[in-house]
Amino acid sequence: MNENPNLKIEPFRGTVNVMFSDAMIASTKEALVLAEAGAEPVFYIPFRDIYFDFLTESATQREVPGKGRARYWNVGAVGESADDVMWAIEQPGPELNAIRQHAAFDRSKVRVEAVPQEDIIHEPHVP
Repeated sequence: MNENPNLKIEPFRGTVNVMFSDAMIASTKEALVLAEAGAEPVFYIPFRDIYFDFLTESATQREVPGKGRARYWNVGAVGESADDVMWAIEQPGPELNAIRQHAAFDRSKVRVEAVPQEDIIHEPHVP
């Protein structure tokens, strides 16, 4: 259970696609959203839904306060490349355990498209 009221991890109900140039580098229906007070929500994609053919591990590692050590990856596709576009927390603490084996992307370097799941059971709104 998460004991930090400023941190929340929830499943995203829908599809998240990550594009670099014209290449899709990740696509999932099992993304998690990490929301922290004072920060933009971040999508975390399961490793199994990331196309590592486009990614190479970077030499960059950073200690992220309150989260742990982050490893980074570079991307190359369609004749273009960018450094440190993806990161993962190597050994997240108990309150971040849900994002173990997941990675997030730098939205200034890739395009993240989040399409919410269609409301299958629509209940009419009564005025």
